Parts: sequence; structure tokens; C-alpha cells
Amino acid sequence: MGVGILASRAIRPASRLLRSQPSNLLLRTIVSKPELQSPEAAAVSQPEPPKNQILPPRNPVGGARVHFTNPEDAIEVFVDGYAVKVPKGFTVLQACEVAGVDIPRFCYHSRLSIAGNCRMCLVEVEKSPKPVASCAMPALPGMKIKTDTPIAKKAREGVMEFLLMNHPLDCPICDQGGECDLQDQSMAFGSDRGRFTEMKRSVVDKNLGPLVKTVMTRCIQCTRCVRFASEVAGVQDLGMLGRGSGEEIGTYVEKLMTSELSGNVIDICPVGALTSKPFAFKARNWELKGTETIDVSDAVGSNIRVDSRGPEVMRIIPRLNEDINEEWISDKTRFSYDGLKRQRLSDPMIRDSDGRFKAVSWRDALAVVGDIIHQVKSDEIVGIAGQLSDAESMMVLKDFVNRMGSDNVWCEGTAVGVDADLRYSYLMNSSISGLENADVFLLVGTQPRVEAAMVNARICKTVRASNAKVAYIGPPADFNYDCKHLGTGPDTLKEIAEGRHPFCAALKNAKNPAIIVGAGLFNRTDKDAILAAVESIAQANNVVRPDWNGLNYLLLYAAQAAALDLGLIQQSAKALESAKFVYLMGADDVDVDKIPKDAFVVYQGHHGDKAVYRANVILPASAFTEKEGTYENTEGFTQQTVPAVPTVGDARDDWKIVRALSEVSGVNLPYNSIEGVRSRIKSVAPNLVHTDEREPAAFGPSLKPECKETMSTTPFKPVVENFYMTNAITRASKIMAQCSAVLLKK
Repeated sequence: MGVGILASRAIRPASRLLRSQPSNLLLRTIVSKPELQSPEAAAVSQPEPPKNQILPPRNPVGGARVHFTNPEDAIEVFVDGYAVKVPKGFTVLQACEVAGVDIPRFCYHSRLSIAGNCRMCLVEVEKSPKPVASCAMPALPGMKIKTDTPIAKKAREGVMEFLLMNHPLDCPICDQGGECDLQDQSMAFGSDRGRFTEMKRSVVDKNLGPLVKTVMTRCIQCTRCVRFASEVAGVQDLGMLGRGSGEEIGTYVEKLMTSELSGNVIDICPVGALTSKPFAFKARNWELKGTETIDVSDAVGSNIRVDSRGPEVMRIIPRLNEDINEEWISDKTRFSYDGLKRQRLSDPMIRDSDGRFKAVSWRDALAVVGDIIHQVKSDEIVGIAGQLSDAESMMVLKDFVNRMGSDNVWCEGTAVGVDADLRYSYLMNSSISGLENADVFLLVGTQPRVEAAMVNARICKTVRASNAKVAYIGPPADFNYDCKHLGTGPDTLKEIAEGRHPFCAALKNAKNPAIIVGAGLFNRTDKDAILAAVESIAQANNVVRPDWNGLNYLLLYAAQAAALDLGLIQQSAKALESAKFVYLMGADDVDVDKIPKDAFVVYQGHHGDKAVYRANVILPASAFTEKEGTYENTEGFTQQTVPAVPTVGDARDDWKIVRALSEVSGVNLPYNSIEGVRSRIKSVAPNLVHTDEREPAAFGPSLKPECKETMSTTPFKPVVENFYMTNAITRASKIMAQCSAVLLKK
């Protein structure tokens, strides 16, 4: 027998005794508003608004706009007396939002399938015998919807009482406090008391890994996380187990959530059941200052908000951008922020004769570098920009190295002789959002799931929505959608180019075929032959035409597109081996073994990563959260970072350091401000100064000369070995190290 039943039986005799006592005793009674005790009567007694009264227009919720693909499909519905036109297929909830009425909801999410199981969105519809769930009811012509009647209020109050029946009073210790849908909606739509006196149920917490903290007793079974995992992340990790009061969310067997998008369940969970494990008990949301900026961990340029408290980044959450990342971000973007405070370089340092680094002033460090650079020949000077470099710093580095008489300046990821004359040959020409229009995908030497998780999410969304076919040429890989593995190397590509492969029929019959080429192929010696074969496939299968350009190149690094636009391209394969002065601007993935032993190496960056151990002089720079910089993503969309926290120690912005060094070296660069640098960029690559705009490539493959090279038979190799550790920030992150240890275990 349950404890709750025993307690209720013990209470009943006491209540009978109370009734026999004098009436001057104070009793706790449940009192509700009179109109809610008899909502039907109250509804009848409410005066009807005058029929010819013209109501003022309302603004849609969140500034939403309705697009009618066909004006004939518009239907008119009435929301609280306001007439609104919505497209056919809209639900009652969406119609209410267009009319400017925000309907409460827990299970409904605009990017997930409709579940209709929280019943919080109940509204009254004329001629309907009872309130209807607005998220699952399609809007019909002439439908009269009432959202603010006593019947609707009473229904929501009842639903809220049921939801709170088993919900623990954890608000003071819950990380969701202050941004909790359940808190907000219980205040707005709930009653001021509850009638439940039994014991609340409890649920065992699940272990979903090092990123997501679970307190499953708080769960209200909205199933948002289940639908997100299967529909957006493409993994069948979560599900609903049990029935009735024994119902709970969990993994079917004891396992971790292995998706690279798992952190997004924290954002979509309306209560405190799923919260951030690294952020647990660190801060309340009203203590944080939000700064809207962009992510630089890959070439997608996801829009993010950096929440900081004082000088410390506390968390990173996504920002809505329909064209790039929608409202999701990868786990690497979300959780690598703790790397921003570990292994940071804070003071200029010079290596002593005994091999130890000694902190010095900026004047002394720049003077040493200025003296050394004049002692080497101009063609022995090399400058390499790192994968996190912004356009301004790369422009200043290129100008400085050129002024010193050298052309040896390039960016990580751009190998010798990469063709940057025509922008189509390194951009995602269909755009990230344009991938949703494709019906056949051919992936060549790329694994989007680890190279660009948000591009992979778009492909997964397209496959689910339109049953698009996906084929892949490359090493065996793990995809989260149906994908046909055609082969591992250039031989398969050659067969398709010559029309001898069975997949050619699918490309021929496709309405909008898309080819995605991985930027890892740029580092192969036979890259020109491979890219020529890809372009011949594109021309033979109508991939590039005036109304559709499906020839796409998926870049790896945030700096890559801007570097190619600015002309930072390696001219000679032997430039690094013969260098006597090497300037590494955040370049940590350079093979330092190729640098001659007698070469003088300057490392300018924000983390003590791999290349620091070879440096003679260290110049501390600011990270992307501490500076204003321009980045271009893989589709050619230009965006800017915004400083969220102050710089660490004596660090400076990258372009300022190189500009100061040019003055010490006697080759003054003709600009002193970031506006001056951007005017210089405008003369080289005007698209980089048009912020928040996408500049498509003007020309296509028809202008490229014929390639005489032949492809080797060497299979394609994976470019990203460890998704969680790809740059200096992620390698310094303790959270990313835990993910690597736990989630990548075979």
C-alpha cells in the first residue's frame, strides 16, 4: 500500500473532527474565480462586440511574416474577432501567431513534428463541443477561434495543474530558473494553488554523456528531445518508455547520446529536465551579459550568443539565422568555450639561450623580431595564417610580407597552387539553405558530419523531407541518414565522369543534383585532375545552369574562404623547407618538422598550442570572443565577430601586432585603424566589406582551361580525425577532452 494512500486515510478522520468543531477555526479552502467555476455561463454572459466594429491591426508574434506561394490558397479565419489570412495547411496555433496572439505550448516546436501531447495550447473554436489543441488542429476557412474566453482559461488552468502535479519544487536549485517555460506559463496561465495531496513520483536520472545533465523527475513528457534526436540529429538514441504514471524518457538500453548536435536538447527542453552539465550551478541567466557574434570552429559561421560574466565566457548558445544554422549549433561550438581560459598566452616572450621563455615588454619583443627579419633574404621570409584568423589580420600579414619582398604567405588548408582566380572553385555555390532544394547528393571526399555539422544537418533535413538520394565517395564513414557508399577513391569518380557507373542514371534524372567536394582534396597532388573530373560530371549532368548551381566545395576552416579571396596562396612547395624567418599567425597545424633548425620562428596567437614549442618569440593575440574581425563562411557569406570579454593579460589584436611590427621593421603600412584596413580589403576583395551579405560567384566551370593531369589511384583519406579537437581552442578545452575520451571510444 502506497504511503500517499495511507496518509490520505489518516487525514480523513481529522477532517471529520474539524467539521464538528466550532466554525471560527481557519480552514484552507480551494477558491477559484466565479467565472472559472462555471465558464459556460460566464461565456454566455459576456457581451458580444459590435458587428461592424473595426478592430485595430495586430502585429504577428515575433515579427513573423506569412508568404503565400499561391494567393488562391489563402484562407480567412477569425482570431478573437480579428480577421487574418493564412495559407492552407496552417494550424490554428500558427493562425493565432499571425494574428498576434501568443498561445502557450510545451510540446509544440516549429521545427519538429507535431505531437499534441501537452494540451497546454487549448483554445475555444466556435461550434466545437470542447476546447481543441491548437497545435494539431488545421485552420479551416471561416473558423472562429477564441483564445481568451473563460472556457480556454479554465482548460489551461486544469492542464497546468496536472503538469505541476508530479513536478518537484526545484526552482531555487534548478539551472533552468529564469528562462523556464514552465515557470513563465504557470505564472501566466496557472492557478494560484493546487489540489494534489498525494506523494509526487520520482524518476531515475539518465547518463547521456559529459554534456547533458538530466534530472528526469522534472520531465513533463513533452517528447521534444525524442523528436529532435530522431528528426534533426538523425540518431535514434532517445525514446519514451512505460505507460501511465510509469512513463519516462530515456535510452532504450544503457548508452550515451552520441550525436554531434546533442547539446541542442538543452535549448528545446521547456523545463529543467535537460540542462548543460558544464554550466551546472555556475550562474543565473540574469547575471550574464549576452553578446551576439559568430562561431569560428568550422567554416559554417554559425550565429551564436556569447554569455559572459565579467572577464569570463560562461556559456555559448545559438542565435536564429535561417540561412546558416537555423537555431541549432554543434556541440563543439557550444561547449569548447572553457578552452578560452586555459593555456592562454598573456605576455610577449623571448626564448633565452638556455631554451626557457622569458616575459618581456612589447617594445623589446618587436625590436628583436625587427632586427632578425632584416638579417635574412627576402625570399626566405614566410608568413602563415592560422585557421582562426580574421580577414583584417590576413590582409595586414600579406601586406607586411609583401613589403618585405616575399610572396610566401598563405593560410592553413590552402595547399600549393590552389586555383583562387574564380570564386566558384572554392565556395558552396548553392548556399547552405539552398541544399534543401536538391534531390540527389554526391559527396566527394568529404564527411560533412565531422567537417561541418550544420551542413550535415541540412542534408539530413532534406533527406527526411523529400527522400533525396545521397551517394558518397571516400573512406568508410558514419552517416546519420541513408547513404550509398560508391567507392573509396578517384577510380569511382572516373567511372562516373565517363558515364560508366550505375549512379550516373540517378544524376541524369535528378531535377536539382548537388555535388559537394571536400576541401581536404586541395592537399592532394592530383587535385587538379580530381576537380576537373568533378566539373566534367557537373557539366554532363546539368548540375550548373542559370537557375541552379549545385557544384559545391565544403571548406574546413573559418579563415579559408577569406584567405582565398585575399590571395593568400602557397606558391612553392619548398618555401617552408628553405625559410630562415617564419611568422606563424595562429598557425598550429603546420608541420613544424619541415621548418629548418636554424630558422627564426615567431608565433603570434592566443593559445600555447603545438607551434609554440618551436617558437623563438611569442606574441600574445586576442581570441575571437575578444576582438572585432571579419570572417567569410563556406558559402561566401560575410559576417563579423563582436568582442564579448576583455583580452587576456597584455594581448593585442592580430592586425595591430603586425602593423606595429611593420613600423619597427621600417616598412610602415599605410593604415592605423580597423577602418583603414577594411578600405584596403575593399580594394582587394570588395565582398568582404559587405557584412551580412552573400556574394555568389559570378562565373562557372566553362571558363576553366582543360586539365592535362591524370588522377592517382590513392584512396581519399579522412581529413578530421577527432571532431572534438580541431583547433587551438578546442584542444585546450577540458570539456572537449572528456568528449574525446568518452564519446569516441570504440
